[in-house]
Amino acid sequence: MDKAYSLWLAALVVLLHFAPTSVCVQVFSAGNTRDLDAPLALKATVFDPERILPTNWSSSASVCSWIGITCNTRHQRVAAIDLPNMGLIGTIPPQLENLSFLVRLNLPNNSFHGRPSPDLSNLRRLRYISLAGVLFNATKLQTILLPNNSITGHIPDEFSSLEKLIGLNLDFNQLTGSLPKSLVNLSSLQKLGVSSNSLSGSLPRDICKKHVSQLQGLYLSYNQLQGEIPSGIGECSRLQNLSLSYNKFNGSLPKEFWNLTALEGIRLGNTYLEGPIVDDIHNLQNLRILHLANTDMTSLLPQAIGYLTKLEALVLDENKFTGPIPVRLFNISSLQTLSMVENNLWGNLPSTLGVMLPNLEDLFIGGNRLSGMILTSISNASSLVDLDVGSNQFNGPIPHSLGGLRFLEVLALGDNSFSYESHSGELSFLTSLSNCRYLKQLWLSLNPLNGFLPISIGNLSSTLESFYLDSSGIIGHIPSSIGNLSNLADLNLSGNALEGTIPRTIGGLLNLQRVELGYNKIEGPFPRQFCHLFNLGLLSLKSNMVSGMLPSCIENMTSLRYLYLDSNNLTSIVPSSLWRVGDILELNWSKNSFSSSLSSEIGNLKELIMMDLSVNDFYGDIPTAIGVLEKLQTLSLKHNRIQGFIPDSMKNMLELQYLDFSFNNLAGEIPKSLEALSNLVYFNVSFNRLRGPIPHGGKFANFTELFFSQMKLCVMLLGSNLVKLLNIDQRKRFSCLYCWHLDQQS
Repeated sequence: MDKAYSLWLAALVVLLHFAPTSVCVQVFSAGNTRDLDAPLALKATVFDPERILPTNWSSSASVCSWIGITCNTRHQRVAAIDLPNMGLIGTIPPQLENLSFLVRLNLPNNSFHGRPSPDLSNLRRLRYISLAGVLFNATKLQTILLPNNSITGHIPDEFSSLEKLIGLNLDFNQLTGSLPKSLVNLSSLQKLGVSSNSLSGSLPRDICKKHVSQLQGLYLSYNQLQGEIPSGIGECSRLQNLSLSYNKFNGSLPKEFWNLTALEGIRLGNTYLEGPIVDDIHNLQNLRILHLANTDMTSLLPQAIGYLTKLEALVLDENKFTGPIPVRLFNISSLQTLSMVENNLWGNLPSTLGVMLPNLEDLFIGGNRLSGMILTSISNASSLVDLDVGSNQFNGPIPHSLGGLRFLEVLALGDNSFSYESHSGELSFLTSLSNCRYLKQLWLSLNPLNGFLPISIGNLSSTLESFYLDSSGIIGHIPSSIGNLSNLADLNLSGNALEGTIPRTIGGLLNLQRVELGYNKIEGPFPRQFCHLFNLGLLSLKSNMVSGMLPSCIENMTSLRYLYLDSNNLTSIVPSSLWRVGDILELNWSKNSFSSSLSSEIGNLKELIMMDLSVNDFYGDIPTAIGVLEKLQTLSLKHNRIQGFIPDSMKNMLELQYLDFSFNNLAGEIPKSLEALSNLVYFNVSFNRLRGPIPHGGKFANFTELFFSQMKLCVMLLGSNLVKLLNIDQRKRFSCLYCWHLDQQS
């Protein structure tokens, strides 16, 4: 066999039937220098970061006493080399071919590379190999395990000579090329795994030889394979597991596919497969797992799918399946996962939902057109961990029986028409959820609940991380008991009719990362307690009635990236400390009553991509330091009292797309250097006191939205001795006046 393969194997395990070999550590026979030379050669060709080999492997001591070396009892010959997980870097020396008594070579999870590598075919006693970066030509090999390395090149044809090969695992490498027909046709091969590589081409037409193939598992997911699934797959009569997901396969599944009665697992998701799931699926009575998510498959879901009585996981997300969910599915007691998110399914859920599903852990049916009520029987599915029925057309009350799902971690009921009516007006179903002690995510948004938050909200699980109740008609105050939810990371109560002040107890939720309370009727001052939320990345209080000053301690919110305070009643100056929150990305304080100059410290906000300070009472000059904000894309200072000149330093803001300085007191000329702003699509400096020539290069040459109202500006007409003066009135109607060259104007 040619040693110069393009494939460099990175971990090899050979398991053969053999009688146990007795090994022990004794004094090594000095007469056999070959067993000394081979380990010394290995020592010389590798780098040992722990320096075990340089320290311990000394020719002054018996090789049998070296760490990782084991000798046999009778002949005192090297029988095993065990150096796993040592971080060795280097090559395998050819001298290992001379270890004629070697039974075990165990060097996994090191970094061997290069060529040539030893020819191990003459080591007739060798029974177990775990190597890095070696080639082989041992025809008795039965199992080769090479996952999770950096193997490159094509799968060599030489594998086809390994007539006794039962299992080959090449997962998680960098292999390219097509799948060799000679490999899949090995009559002894039972399991083949080449997932997570870069294979291309199509599957061999005769992927299995009729009446010969022993193939039980074919794992080729996460490659670039394409074409149709060949009808020859029907000859893989022993096939139990087929994994072809995350490839580019197209077309319909061949009719022969549905005759593979031994199949237990099918994973064909994230491909371009199309066509229906046919009634013949009932032939697959051994099927436990069916993953067909994110394909182009479309059809009514066949009732026959409900006859797969051994089914444990059914995943059909993001397809075009229509019709009702087959009722018999809810009678398969072995079912653990049922996921049909983002299809076009309609109809009601059965009144017995949950009664026959004692093992169901995950029910994902969001993003469909399912309707009706969620009945109390769902609590019989007592093993439920994840329940997602969001973005459907369910209505009626949210059943209190959900509180009986004591293992529940995710409850997603949002974007439906659930309502709640009670004499007290409280959303008392939230009280029942306090029994779900493992609850982590609660999504109730976009439902017409129209009620008060109960004080018992503070009794929800201390493990709760996400609480979404936005746009649900919630009225009243935010209970101070919300401060008991110590692990809360995301809180969204925006778009309701909440009033009163923000409870101070929120400042004790130190794990908060996102707080969205916008579009309510919240009043009172900006809570100083927010300054304690060191992990908070997003804070939105927009469109409320928050008043007063921003506290100077806001600079302590070092994780803050998004701050939306627009449309409130905030007043006074902006604390200088705010300009030191250096990693902030978006800042919107528009439509308040801030009254201060723009600090030169604005240059500290170097990561800023959006800043809107419009409709306030900012005054003074635009600081030159603003030009440091080279990542800024949106800048609005309109409707303030800004004066002075447009800084020439703004030419450095090359990412700027939207600029609005309208309705201020800016004077002077528009800097010609702004022609360098190649991404600019909107430019409005109308209603200022600017004068002089309008830049006509760069984006200014073909602006579609360019506003210069109430200014004395001239722009050169290309190819003309005249200059066009644009005078744009408040209705944005253009009238053109002609004047002479600027150098002829007084």
